[in-house]
Formats: sequence, structure tokens, C-alpha cells
Amino acid sequence: MAWNEPGGNSQDPWGSGKNNGGGKNQGPPDLDEAFRKLQDKLNSMFGGGKSGGSSGRGGNDSGSSSGMFIGIIVLAIVAYLWNAIYTVDEKERAVILRFGVYTETVGPGLHMYFPPFESKFQEKVTELRTYNLRQQMLTEDENIVEVSMSVQYNIEDVKNYVLNVAKPLMSLEQATQSALRHVVGSSEMYQVLTQGREVLGQEVRTRLQEYQENYGTGLRIGKVNIESAQPPKEVQAAFDDVIRAREDEQRAKNKAEAYANKVIPESRGKAQRTIEEANAYRDEVIARAEGESDRFSKLLTEYKRAPEVTRERLYIETVEEVLKNTSKVLVDVKGGNNMIYLPLDRLTQGKSSMPAQPSELSSQDLSDISNRVAEELSKRVNSARSSGRVGR
Repeated sequence: MAWNEPGGNSQDPWGSGKNNGGGKNQGPPDLDEAFRKLQDKLNSMFGGGKSGGSSGRGGNDSGSSSGMFIGIIVLAIVAYLWNAIYTVDEKERAVILRFGVYTETVGPGLHMYFPPFESKFQEKVTELRTYNLRQQMLTEDENIVEVSMSVQYNIEDVKNYVLNVAKPLMSLEQATQSALRHVVGSSEMYQVLTQGREVLGQEVRTRLQEYQENYGTGLRIGKVNIESAQPPKEVQAAFDDVIRAREDEQRAKNKAEAYANKVIPESRGKAQRTIEEANAYRDEVIARAEGESDRFSKLLTEYKRAPEVTRERLYIETVEEVLKNTSKVLVDVKGGNNMIYLPLDRLTQGKSSMPAQPSELSSQDLSDISNRVAEELSKRVNSARSSGRVGR
């Protein structure tokens, strides 16, 4: 028996009727009822009236279609607002174009734009980016070097970065190659490979920044690092030999300069000392000559006053000066055939026991020595004369 025939078990295949045990309705949900409830909610939200239960089937279909259309519109509006509202971070800037024309540059914060009438280009402006390059190129002296470098840059003007150049990063790469080839091509290989690397990086940065300003890319070059500069691997051994030879040459030059810095000041010091000694000797001789001249002038005056006394005085002073520097004296006796030898060193031995012997003889010592010399002379003269008489 069918489930909808009279006298059936009052149960449909979906279990909508009550079973013998009084179970609940187990059928699937009614889609029309669900759409109807959604339509009622949308109408209540937008001020529409709720459709009554006395309406026909056609009225229910038209209400359901209008409700779905309004729902789609609401969802579209929500999706549009979701995409139109955006946030700009502290390290970012955004460029807004309206109908393809620049409108403004937006700073950090919550903003909104209206696509498709407006376009938004959002870029990080404070982030320091890096571009690496490694290439072989010719130097000024026609040698091949392999240079590896890195370029650090950031976006300084986001408007120029977005609008002026179609591919600013590609322009940066090509400008870097051009700047590096220009600087390396105007330098010698030895400068590029040794102490000229720092100068090379500064020159590349300056030239690269000029290129970016001329192109209007809005990029700022922070720093250019020359990480390595070396000859090709095929000539690496020969180049190492050249480097060692140049290092030996520089070391020899440094040693020669150190020796020169040591010898030259000493020679100049000796020369200056010799000059000073010569000047001192000259001044001494001149002063002594002037003193002797003045002394002679005064002595001449005294000599004119008392010639005999002055002559005797000069003689005594001369003998004193001579005897002061000698310990032996030979005396030629007038009328005799022998030289008389006077050992003054022995004559003064008697005075050696004195506690304080001056380095020069005093006038009393000279007087004693003169008396003893005179006595010795008289004795020897008398003995010589007596021996002469006996011989006769």
C-alpha cells in the first residue's frame, strides 16, 4: 500500500509522520522555508514588508528572487569595502592614482580608496635592500679582473619609483653594471686588486647615485661594498708571483727609507756639531788673539817705562812656564866642554811626602829649586876649573 493512500500508515518515506513510538520528524529541511526566512530577515533589515501566508505560489517565488538579489548586493558591498579599506605600515608609503593620474602619497595609518576608479601602489620605503653583482671586466691597462660587489639601496621617493620608470629594479641593475665598468675601466689592475678597492666602491656609489637621479627612479644608494676583486683563475698563479715581487719591492723600499731616516739625522747632527765646534774654536782663537794683543800693548807701555825690569820679569816668567812642564834641564856651562844635567824630578822628591802637592810649583818651590840649581852649577863649575888647572 502506498504511503499516501487512504488507510495507510500515515508515514511518508522521509519519516515526517509520527511512528508508533511517538518519534520526532526526521525529514530533510524545507529549502523554500529557509529562503523565505532569509527573505523576511532582509526585508526587515531594509524596511520591506513580510510576505503573508495567503499569497500564492507565484508571490513566494518573486519574493525569494528579490531577497536573493538584495543579499548578493549586500555581499558585494561588503566585499568592496573589505578590499577598499587598507592599512599602511610605518615603514611603508602608498601612491594613489585616480583614473591613472597621480592623486596623493599616503602615509602610515588606516585609509580607503575606490577601485576601479582609483589604483593603489604600496611599497616599503625604509627597508634596506641588497643587489649583488659579480662580473669580469677590463681595466685601463687591458687586464681582466673579476669583481664581486653588493649594492645596498632603498626607496627614497615612492612617487618617482612608481610612475617614472616601468622597471626601476632592472634599471638599477643595468646602471650598476655601467658604473662599475666605467670605474674599473679607468683604473689599473693593481689599484683594483689592492689598496684601491675602497676608493673604487666610493666612486661606483657616486656614479650610480647620479644615474638614479638622472633616471628619476626614486632610489637612494646607501653603500657599495667591493667584496672581492681578483684575476681570473687561469692566471691566478702568475698574479700571485707578481704580488709577491711587488711586496718584496715595497719591503726593500721601506728598509731603505728606514735606514735613510736613521743615517741622515745622525749625519746632519755631526755636521752641525762640527760647525758649532769650528765656530767655538774661531771665537776662542779670536778672543785669545785679542787678549794677547791687548796684553802686548800694555806690556809695551810698561817696557817703555822700565825696560830692564820688564825684560827680567819676562825672562823669569818664561823660565817658570818652561820649567813647569818639564822634569829635566840641560845647562851649557860657559867655558866648559860638558853639558850639565839637572834632574828636577829627583830634586823635588823630597817634597813628595807632603800631604797636599799642588799640580803647579809655587813661587817658594821655584826659589828653592833655583838656589839648589845655582849651588849645583857653582860646584860643577869649580870642579871643572880645578881639573883644568891640574891638567895644565
